[in-house]
This record gives sequence, C-alpha cells and structure tokens, in this order.
Amino acid sequence: MYSNQKSFSAIQDITPQFLACRQLSEELCQPLEIEDYGLQAVVETSPVKWHLAHTSWFFETFILKQFEIPFKNFNPKFEYLFNSYYNGVGEQYLRANRHLLSRPTVEEIYQYRRNVTERMVNLFNQKNLEQYAEIYQLTLLGINHEQQHQELLLTDLLYSWSFNPLFPQYQTQPLLEQKQANKSRWLKQEGRLIEIGADNKQAFYFDNETPRHKVHINPFKVANCLITNRQFLQFIEDSGYQRPEFWLSDGWATVNQNQWQAPLYWQKDGNNWYQYSLNGLVPLNMEAPVCHVSAYEADAYARWANARLLTEAEWEYLAQQQPIDGNFLESGLLVPAAANNSNSIEQLFGDVWEWTSSAYSAYSGFQASDGAIGEYNGKFMCNQLALRGGSCVTSRDHIRSSYRNFFYPDARWQFSGIRLAKNI
Repeated sequence: MYSNQKSFSAIQDITPQFLACRQLSEELCQPLEIEDYGLQAVVETSPVKWHLAHTSWFFETFILKQFEIPFKNFNPKFEYLFNSYYNGVGEQYLRANRHLLSRPTVEEIYQYRRNVTERMVNLFNQKNLEQYAEIYQLTLLGINHEQQHQELLLTDLLYSWSFNPLFPQYQTQPLLEQKQANKSRWLKQEGRLIEIGADNKQAFYFDNETPRHKVHINPFKVANCLITNRQFLQFIEDSGYQRPEFWLSDGWATVNQNQWQAPLYWQKDGNNWYQYSLNGLVPLNMEAPVCHVSAYEADAYARWANARLLTEAEWEYLAQQQPIDGNFLESGLLVPAAANNSNSIEQLFGDVWEWTSSAYSAYSGFQASDGAIGEYNGKFMCNQLALRGGSCVTSRDHIRSSYRNFFYPDARWQFSGIRLAKNI
C-alpha cells in the first residue's frame, strides 16, 4: 500500500511535507468566522471544526498511540468524539449530530492540532526506532487522509453556506472570462489490453488502487473536454429533467422525489442563470464545466446526447498518457475553468471529478490492510460509483492516474462533472 523500507533520514525528509499539510488545513480556515466552524447542513457533510479535529485524531490514534513512549492522549474523550467510522477503534459519536458539538471550542481544537503536530515531530526526531518504515508509511497515509479532508472541508462548507440567503463568499475572485468554446472533438481510441492500478514503484497509493492488473478495452471515442454549463443547459431546455426515457429507474425516482430541475447551486432569475460557488452567487459561466451533478444526471445527459460515460479502465488508460496538470486547489480559482480549445484531450485532471459508469468495487485480488486501518476503503465497496481525476479543490500532489474516488450516485455536493464517450 505504501513504500518499502525506510530509515531515520527518510522520516526527516517527510517532515516538511507533514508540516505543510497541517498548515494548509489551517490556512484554508483563515477566511472563516467563528460561527462558520460548526455548520453541518446534512448528515453526509461535517463541520469545519470536526474536519480539523478528525485529521488530528487520525495521527494520534494510528501513529502516536502505537509508537509514542510514553503515550498520553490530549483528551481521552476525543477518541470517541472524532472517530469517523473505524469500528476497530471503538464506538463513534453519531455522525448526524456533529453540529451539536459546540464544545470542545474551536480554540481547543486548534490546541489539539498543535499538540498532535508537535508530538508527531518529536516522534520523527527520535533515533534508533525499529519501526521507521511503518511510521513513514502511516504518516504518508495520514497526509493523504488530511488532503482528502481539506477538499471535504471546502465542499461541506459550500453546501452548508448554500442554505444562507446572504450567499456568503469564501473569497472574492474576478469573474472568469466567458470565452466562446469551440465544439468539442471526438478522439478515437483503439481497443487493446491495458494495465491499470497502482504501480508499486509509486511513493504512495491507497489500497483500493491495487493490485495492478490487466483489462481489455474495446475501441471507443472520447470527448476531448468536459461537458460545459452551456451544453447541460440545452439538456434542461429540452425538458431533460421531465423525460423518463433518459433516466435510470433509481435516478428517475430520485429526480422526482427531490424535484431536481437543474444542477445543485444553479438559480434562475428571469431569463438569467446564476450559480452559487465559493466566490459567491455569480452569473453562470456558460463555458465552464458543469459541476455538482449526480451520477444519475450525468448518465441521463449522456443518454440524451446519444453517448455514455467512460468506464474506470478507459479513463485510467487516457490519464496514463497525460501529465498531471490542471485547475487544482493551488490555482486559487476554487471553481472549474473553461477548456483551452485544443485538439487534444483536456481537463482529465482537476476542475471536476468525472463520474464513470463503473461500480466502486474491489479489483480482483484486492486485500485490505490489517487492523482498523483496513476499514479506510474496503468496507465501502458497495452501492457506490467511481469518480476520477480530482477537482478544483483537490491538491495537485494528491492525484495520480490510478486514484479512485467514490460516492453514492445521488451525491451532488462534490465538484463532480461529465465527460462523454461513445462505442465504435
């Protein structure tokens, strides 16, 4: 799941990465007011303060508790309060009630973070430990875990803020240029036997990316860029949300139950469409990729367009041929951006997570890690779909071509979007 044997010097090398990750979580909170830290609009999301605490809980529970001598936790009750879903660790505070935790205070959670960070660095500086390799591996996992929660911190906050008629702004950015996009192009791909999954030469990968294995893909065509807001609006204007022939059965039931008429965060005022984002309520950028759509909406749009979604294997095959570059968290935009109108494939990485048609399930030969840490990915391999590529709020160094994200098909609060494919 991680890397091979490591030494004291390797632990020292990873210390700056660890500290930078811990600092970024707190930098992301700088625009917030104290009232923002406790918001939780729906059970699937978590308050900002919980994300800050849980990522510290992860390091304390899976590293310090095992290797720190003597171990003394910051607060014994935090093991229960900030355990997300690890049954092997113990019981968890009810997820739906995380917004009720006015105590510990935000200041106490920042104290907890400082305490855990300092203890981790002290552990890194200890010489003659026998477990350097395991500490190194678990620290890499903890860094990648915290990066996931940095993204969730922003997506969860946006969803909670969306219920506020004042439409709070996380940041103020100039509106992106509404340049006219060229027509997307279909790129032909030959059928072949390919390999997908993590390469064990990589410094880090999650267990759900393994084992690397062979997959045969048939010839197909792929759109060189993502579906835009303008294109999705055509689906809406063609009564796409009212036409059952485009929808999977569960999707049609979900659309009617929730009365969906447009992607999440879209609003119409007269003849004009607006979209709520971390930059506030702004005019809909017609050439930007459509985002905050469920897998049901992505699939329905594809059927309407006489196309389909990519499979995981097709997506990964394309991504293996591309540099990891795109509109990530580091760009500071925090919204998807329009394509560059090139003739080659674009936007595979960053902007929006791309829904695939593949079930999130175990690769043949998959084996979860031992102990409670094995609950990280494996136990969720049921009833969810795989997404690929990262988004505009994903850290660039968090993504690789083998990376597998997963959500239930009705999820919309993530930056999730659409790329089309066709059979040949």
